[in-house]
This record gives sequence, structure tokens and C-alpha cells, in this order.
Amino acid sequence: MPLLAAAFSVALPEPLPAPRLEPSFDQATAVTFALDLSRQFPDRTPGSEGAAGSADWIVERFRDVGLTAQRDRFTADVAGLGEVGLENVYAVAPGATPETIVVIAHRDNSGISPGVNDNASGTGALLELARTVETTLPSHTLVFLSTDGGAFGGIGAERFAERPQLLRRILGSTGTPVAVVNLDSIGSGAEPRLLFAADAARSAPATLLATAAASIERETGASPKRPSGLAQLVDLGFPFALHEQGPFVARGIPAVTITTGGERPDARGRDTSEELRRDQLGSLGRAAQDLLLRLDGSPELASATQSYLYVGERLVRGWAIQLFLLAALLPFLAATLDLFARCRRRHVALLPALRSLGRRLGVWLWIGLVFLLFSLAGFFPGGDARPLNPNADVVGEWPVVALAAVALLGGGAWVLAHGRLARRGGVAREDELGGYLAVFLVLALVALVVAATNPYALVFLLPTLHAWLWLPNVPRENGLLRAAVFAAGFLGPLLLYASFALRLGLGVDGAWYVLALVSVGYVTPPLVLAVLVWAATAEQVGALAAGRYAPYPPPDERTGGPLRDAGRALAGLVRSRRAPAVEAEQAQPRLRVVDD
Repeated sequence: MPLLAAAFSVALPEPLPAPRLEPSFDQATAVTFALDLSRQFPDRTPGSEGAAGSADWIVERFRDVGLTAQRDRFTADVAGLGEVGLENVYAVAPGATPETIVVIAHRDNSGISPGVNDNASGTGALLELARTVETTLPSHTLVFLSTDGGAFGGIGAERFAERPQLLRRILGSTGTPVAVVNLDSIGSGAEPRLLFAADAARSAPATLLATAAASIERETGASPKRPSGLAQLVDLGFPFALHEQGPFVARGIPAVTITTGGERPDARGRDTSEELRRDQLGSLGRAAQDLLLRLDGSPELASATQSYLYVGERLVRGWAIQLFLLAALLPFLAATLDLFARCRRRHVALLPALRSLGRRLGVWLWIGLVFLLFSLAGFFPGGDARPLNPNADVVGEWPVVALAAVALLGGGAWVLAHGRLARRGGVAREDELGGYLAVFLVLALVALVVAATNPYALVFLLPTLHAWLWLPNVPRENGLLRAAVFAAGFLGPLLLYASFALRLGLGVDGAWYVLALVSVGYVTPPLVLAVLVWAATAEQVGALAAGRYAPYPPPDERTGGPLRDAGRALAGLVRSRRAPAVEAEQAQPRLRVVDD
């Protein structure tokens, strides 16, 4: 039924009509702007002298094209750079209405190369679009925004998106843009792409994407690429956006990024003037102007973000995807309730299994607390809750000592907690069923919480639920099959890891990148807690699959805890060493004095 509903939800979005005016974008002027910026300020890292000089340069260029520039200075804690001063520069071209269309391009770079493509090319196109605004006579008010910190997680765009009072002060309007067009790395030889992921489980309106695709196809002769359906689903399940459309779409503002860059900025230092494709910059600059003309000429623009998956040129509605994921959760919930009822009828003890799981959860919560304390102490990357630049030093240089300390403290807690969880003999089948039931009940609770907050995130949890549900039915003698079924439960987390390791080209650094996102606060605490609970259930299932599980012992079989056991062992050792001396003392002859 969900598949049938998804089939009927497939739609082909229609672009806005083509404009009457032809784009007047001048390629040579845009290229000149891009080369001038990259040559004068090859290092525009936020907080550097080049960043300050490039801000002054952009103010002068806005003045040259007849617009008055305004500055928005602020400070941000950038991972790998520390507390630095940043500066957004924007210019307003008033239109017939206060409804605003924003064109943005970040001018900073990571300092690895002059950044001619990333993102002097987008800045050059931004200035050329501002220069031609007088010839188009826009109906909407246009804001041309040059952001700082774009190469470090879209910090400048986040600043502008979270301050709607800025536009209210300038325009006297509601302060919410009706559309945002981001130009980022549009001068390479790669195929054009459209990006629309967000910092939340949302996507830009399909009409905006269809219109952007039509404008690019009109100028280049080919339809732009989009992320694959699986990549879109991963981005909805784990909201993550390196580019500057992300903060806007997360706040319900339609935004799209036009780019020829890869998922990860080029770290080879080859982003120079020799690599710039001038014809590509000109084509996408004209496409951006064509898109602005289409948006400006439309009486009504799509003002609400959506969620969906693009499959080719068509899309599947988000509600159909959510319905399918929720329907895939129902078999696990039904089987868990059935197992719970059967265990109740057979008087299978559940409390010892829950206590075993709780003891394991305590260890993982301790590991999470230690990681938090180390982060607050500065041993792990800190900064504002924004995605880290994949080329930053904090991504490639693992804090091995700090991670080893966390592992050592976590391992010590595991050893202490394992004293009452160690198997000391045969375990009845009923006790094993209780162990599985405890895991399934906790996983069901986690799944329901995830479904209530972000149903798309079930894509990472469903493999665990459906794989581990079969483990009680696998014979104990077939260890290889049990290991395979247990490993299949990790496919969901591996999918998230692969999205960073492969899409961003991080390889094994993808694991540390995710931990760094946790350290800076980009991953929310509820999600971290859900992962720790999942890890505790994985540990208990692993013990069950390996035949090493034991229920929590009853009070009369407890030894008093690992610390008390260690104390008793130490006292016994001391007594055993003192015993020979006491015996020797007792064997010595004694004199008895008798008083006459």
C-alpha cells in the first residue's frame, strides 16, 4: 500500500515561464572581477588581513556599479580558527515591491589556493548581476549579499538567515526573502549541479528547482545534475548542508545553490586562474540572470519549503516516503508486542534483562559524558554549531591522545560493569528471550521517538530492527549465520558513515568528522542520546549472538559490585602474606614468670 501511494505521488514540477528580456550578463566583466579578487587577496581565510581587504574591495565594486554597500560585522567561533571577526557586505536594489529576492556568494576561501573558482567565480557573477540590475527594472527588491565564512559551513549565510530584522530595518517589509539564489564555484569544467539540502529535514520548493534547471538548460544545453535519490534520503535523515542554501531552507526560505564544484572543496591547491573555465562562468552567470528574471516576473513565488526525493526529472512527495518508512516499522512493532505477550504468558523474567541493558547503557552514557567534558576542556574541536570545512586541519588531524583517554576511561567503566554481566554457566532459553525482549522494547521506544521527530531518520534504524528481529530464530550452533545477521544490523550507521567517507572523500576521517560535528554541537543532544542507547542495545545483542549473555543476577547471587570485589581480593592478598609471619610468631617458646 505505501508503494502504491508513493507511485501515485510522483509529480513532474513545472518551471516558471521564460522571461521576455534576454540576459545581458557580460562574461568578460565577471571574469575580470573574479581574477582581480583572487590576485589581490589570494588568502581570504576568515579573520585574516586578506578577508578584511576583500570586504573593502567588494564595497568599492558595489559603489562602482551604482549601489550603496552596507556592512554587517560580527564575530564567530570557527572550528580550527577560533574566535574571529567576520563581515557580510550587501547592497540593495529597490524594486516596485518590498518582496525580496536575495543573490548570495561567499568571497572567503580556506587559504589553500587563490580560490579563483571557489569562490571568486561566484563573487564575480554576483557583481556582474548587480551591475546589470538597472537595465532589468526589477519588480521585486533585489539584495546582493557577499558573505564571509561560507567555506566554513555557511557562517555568513546563517547570520543573515537568522536575522530577519535586518531586512525589516532596510526595507520596512516582513524581512523574509521569497527566494534565495546562491552562486558557489561556477567556473570549473565539471557539470553544473543544483543543491537544495538543508540543516533540517526540508528541501527547497520543487518549482524553484525546476525553474533553475530550465534556466541552466537554456544557457548550457544540458540539464543540471542533482544528488542521487539515496543521497537526498540520507540528507533528510541526517540534515547536513555544507553550502549556503542550507540555513535558509532550514528556516522555510526557498533557496537553491548553483555550482560546478564537488561535494568537498578542492584541497590540492590547484584552484588558480589557469583552471578557471571562463565559458562556464559566463554560461552559468547568464543562467542565474535568467533565473532571476523568471522569479521577478512571476506574480507569486513558492514561499514554503517542502520535502521530497528527486528521481530523474520527477519527484516523489515526502509524505509518501514517510508513509513507506513508517509502514516498514510496523512489522517490528507487531513482533515485539507478540514476543512481550508470549513472555508474559510463560512468566519469562524481563526485569533482569532490563537491568543488564541498563548497566550497559550506563557505561555508554559515561563515555558520552567523558567525551562532553573533554570537548568543554578544549581537547576536541569547538566552535559554533556549523558544518566543519572538510579540508580544515581539525578534520585530518585526529586528537589521538584525547581519544585514547576517552577509550581508556570507557574501557575501565566497561570492565567494572562487566563483573555482574559475565556468564558463569549455562543460561536458560527463557533468559535469552528476556534479553532479546528487553532490547526490542528499548529499540521500539527509540524508533517511535525518531518517527515522531524526523521519520526520515528511520532509514538508519530499520536495518537494525529487521535484522536483529531474526536473531532469536537462528540456531545457536550456526555461529557464522548469527554473526552475519548481527552485522546486518549495522547497515544503517554504515550508510551514514559512507555518506561522509565517500561523498565528501574523507575516507577513514569520516568517522572523526562525525565526532567533530558532535563536539561543535551541530549534532543535537537528543540524537546523541539515541545513538548511545542504540550502542547499548548493540552490545547486548552482540553478547546474545556470541553466547556470552547473562541476565542481571538476583540479590542473593550478587557479589557486592566490582569495587567491593576488588577490595575483598586485596584484603585476602594481605592476609595471605601475613599468615606465615603469624605462624612463626606463634611457634616461638615463651617464658612464664611465677610469683612465689
